[in-house]
Amino acid sequence: MRDNPSVSNTHRHAADPIAAIATAPGRGAVGIVRVSGQGLAPLVRALCGRPLAPRQASYGPFKDAQGQAIDQGLAIWFPAPHSYTGEDVLELQAHGGPVVLQLLLARCLEAAAAPVAANPEGDAPCLPRLRLAEPGEFTQRAFLNDKLDLAQAEAVADLIEASTEAAARSAGRSLSGAFSQEVEALRLRIVRLRMLVEATLDFPEEEIDFLQQADAHGQLDAIDTTLAGVMARARQGALLREGLQVVLAGQPNVGKSSLLNALAGAELAIVTAIPGTTRDKVSETIQIEGVPLHVIDTAGLRGEHEAHDEVERIGIARSWDAIAQADAVIFLHDLTRRGQADYEAAEQGIAARLHFDDPSRILHVYNKTDSAPQGDLPAGGIALSARTGHGLDALRQALLQRAGWQAATEGVYIARKRHVLALQRTAQHLQAAREHAAVGDTALDLFAEELRLAHDALSEITGAFSSDDLLGEIFGNFCIGK
Repeated sequence: MRDNPSVSNTHRHAADPIAAIATAPGRGAVGIVRVSGQGLAPLVRALCGRPLAPRQASYGPFKDAQGQAIDQGLAIWFPAPHSYTGEDVLELQAHGGPVVLQLLLARCLEAAAAPVAANPEGDAPCLPRLRLAEPGEFTQRAFLNDKLDLAQAEAVADLIEASTEAAARSAGRSLSGAFSQEVEALRLRIVRLRMLVEATLDFPEEEIDFLQQADAHGQLDAIDTTLAGVMARARQGALLREGLQVVLAGQPNVGKSSLLNALAGAELAIVTAIPGTTRDKVSETIQIEGVPLHVIDTAGLRGEHEAHDEVERIGIARSWDAIAQADAVIFLHDLTRRGQADYEAAEQGIAARLHFDDPSRILHVYNKTDSAPQGDLPAGGIALSARTGHGLDALRQALLQRAGWQAATEGVYIARKRHVLALQRTAQHLQAAREHAAVGDTALDLFAEELRLAHDALSEITGAFSSDDLLGEIFGNFCIGK
């Protein structure tokens, strides 16, 4: 069991047995009801009418209080500690109708509260305190019982929520422990160096040049190199998980909706020649080489006094809000209207407001090459036709480049923003340690402290060092039954 008393204090009922429907809502061929806790054998007999062999699927009826069959299905009993949660686990695999599963779940709670017939006291409940599981509580127990570390537990949710094949494969690698193993290897290298420093501090009378004797600079170089590789793969994994928020921006009737439809390969947005057709945001998630891109088509941008009505004014305001939050903005231009005084003036007005600290967030795209000659375009611009598809591949590759995606990256594991931030803090503390090392042995205490902080930052990734608030946020986003 992990030594994390804050979790035990917050979840005061963490020792209670729990039950939940473990499959998604709706109808299906198979549905699962899962129970986890200590001492489930009496409940197994009450539901199945007989003991079950460990870790073997047994077919038979699931019985109600009168001994009548609620359904026929498979029951599997996993005695502790060889189970997903590390506790006794019972899985009832029945037909996937919502009514059947609710009846089975209700029967589990009813049987748990009923007295055990063989109990001499007569009124002791079969399984005291059995309750409905909270979101993510099964996986949380797996974490607390050392069946998974925190990065693996997060990968469970990421595998379920993966929106692309690449994201699913990367989540599978994280769940198998690939990410955790690399973090642990880094952590051990920092610990070994820290132990040498601490030992030297304990024996100050030894007149040796510790930094030279222990090759501290060489060890830091090796740690930095390994950390850089882990951070690069984590950034790629975070991109696979989070995707890229891309906003299509520009004047009315420049082809934003047509471009959204072309990228998505479907007629998602209404396209007409009437300016201002799009009044509100239209969103679609697409994938390019496995990277999810959340593309948002916005209302055409123009001055508030030029909007036709209040609805369009609200749509334009929402467009600017979406632009402010975007990872990348496609500023779409109309080649057929270049040189027109009113059009160019509006372009300059939009460009003046599209001001970011990072100019690379803006990608200039020139549409309608099928209707107008390209002419001379500003450097870095992309010419295309949303109607014919010409130039779309160049746009896709430009978006991947803006995202920082490296197609040749091998062994990418799913990661989250918090993982990347923890790795960045680790790098910052290692850099501070290097600066103290440059002073010499007189700053060994500060050197050791920065190594400790780097170690703690890495430990946050796997949960060896974590706050209760962090755990609550992570597991609270899981689905019930997982």
